[in-house]
Amino acid sequence: MNAQTPLRGGHLVTGGRKLSASGRWIARAFAGSFAKALDGIDRGLDHGSIRATLPDGSIRTLGGRGDGPAARIHLKSWNAIVRLATAGSIGWYEAWVAGEWESPDPVPIFDLFMRNADALGDIGRAKGPWRWGGRLLNLLRRNSKAQARRNIAAHYDLGNDFYSQWLDPTMSYSSAMWEGIAPDASLAEAQANKVDRLGARLDLRPGSRVLEIGCGWGFLARGLAEKSGAQVTGISLSDEQLEWARGELARSGLGGIDYLHRDYRDVEGQYDAIASVEMVEAVGREYWPSYFDCLARCLKPGGRAALQYISMRDELFEAYASSADFIQAYIFPGGLLISEREFARLAAERGLTWQDRTDFGQDYARTLRLWREALDTAVEEGRLPPGFDQRFVDLWRYYLMYCEGGFRGGGINVSQVTLVKAG
Repeated sequence: MNAQTPLRGGHLVTGGRKLSASGRWIARAFAGSFAKALDGIDRGLDHGSIRATLPDGSIRTLGGRGDGPAARIHLKSWNAIVRLATAGSIGWYEAWVAGEWESPDPVPIFDLFMRNADALGDIGRAKGPWRWGGRLLNLLRRNSKAQARRNIAAHYDLGNDFYSQWLDPTMSYSSAMWEGIAPDASLAEAQANKVDRLGARLDLRPGSRVLEIGCGWGFLARGLAEKSGAQVTGISLSDEQLEWARGELARSGLGGIDYLHRDYRDVEGQYDAIASVEMVEAVGREYWPSYFDCLARCLKPGGRAALQYISMRDELFEAYASSADFIQAYIFPGGLLISEREFARLAAERGLTWQDRTDFGQDYARTLRLWREALDTAVEEGRLPPGFDQRFVDLWRYYLMYCEGGFRGGGINVSQVTLVKAG
C-alpha cells in the first residue's frame, strides 16, 4: 500500500477503542488480584481446560475437570486480565492487538468462554463505566432508518473486491448447511443446499410473489426464481451488494427478479412468501416488533416465511444485550443476536405460527473456519485489494475466530424456521 492508497476499513479498526481499560496505573491498582481472577476462571471452567503461561514464565492449568477443548495461552502482560475484567470481550480483543496475550489457536479459548458461560458468570463481561459506555454506543447506533443505512454501509460496503476474495463463488455471507448432502461437500455446494432447504419451506409455484428481506449479493433470489419460477423482489440497504446482485442477474439472463434499495419498514404490497437470511441480527431489539409487523403485513393469508437467524441462548441473552460486545463495537454497528423465545412470542402475537425449526450451529463453525482459511490464502497470495492494512486483516481474522468459537461452544446457534400466516 503506497501513500496515495486510501485506508479501507479504518472505521472498523477504531470502532470501540475507547471502551477498553489500559494503562500501567490500572494494572498496578489490580496488583494482587490477578491470582484471584485466575481462580475465578478456574472455578468457572466446568468443561475443558486452559494451559496458561503467565507473565513471570510460570505455567498454570485452569479447569480440566470435564470434557472440552484444551486451549493454550501465553499471558504476556497482566494488563490483559485487567482489560478482560473491566471491558469484557472488547478489552480482550484490544489486549490481543496490544500483544498482551497470544495463542497458537484462539478458537478453543473463545469456545471455552462460551461453553462455560453459565458457570463463569460476569467474568469477561464489561462492568461499571465500561458497561455504561457500551450501552451508550448501542444507543448511538440504534437502527433508525437513517442510522440503519450507515450501519449497513460500515460493514457490507467495505467493497465487493474485498468480499469476493474469501467468500465462496456464490457470495453467500451466511451459514452453509451440510445436512442431507455429502459430508465432504464444498462450501459452495453446502450454500446451494441451504438455499434449497429455504425454498422447500416456502412451497413456491411458478408466478409466486416472493419478498427477500436482506438480499445480500443475490444468490438466494436467483436460486428461488430459477428453481420455482417465482417472481422475487430482493431488498437491501447496501449499495455494493445491490450493484453485484444486479450485475450477476444480468449475466444470468433470468427474469422475474428485482433488487431494490429499500428499508423493510417501507415495503408495501403483499406476497405469497417471504425469505430472510441472517438479516434480523441487523434490526436491533427496539425494532423487532417493526420487523414482525412487516412480515405480518406483507404476507398474504396462508403465506409462508422462511427465516434463517443467529440466536443467543435465552439464559445468556439479557446479560449479553445489556452492553456492547466486541462484535457490536468493531464489526457490526447496531447488530444484536436474537432471543428466540422473544422472537417466537412476537410472531405469535401477529398471527404467525412458528414451525419446523432446524438448528445447525456446528455448520456455522465450519463455514467460519473455511472463510478464515480462504482469507489467509488471499492474504498470502497478495489478492486483497489495496487499502486494507495489517491491522484490518488482524481484526477480520480475530472476528472469524471469535465467532467460530462461539458456535463451537454452543452459546450461539443458527437456525431455520417457517412462519405461517393464518388463512
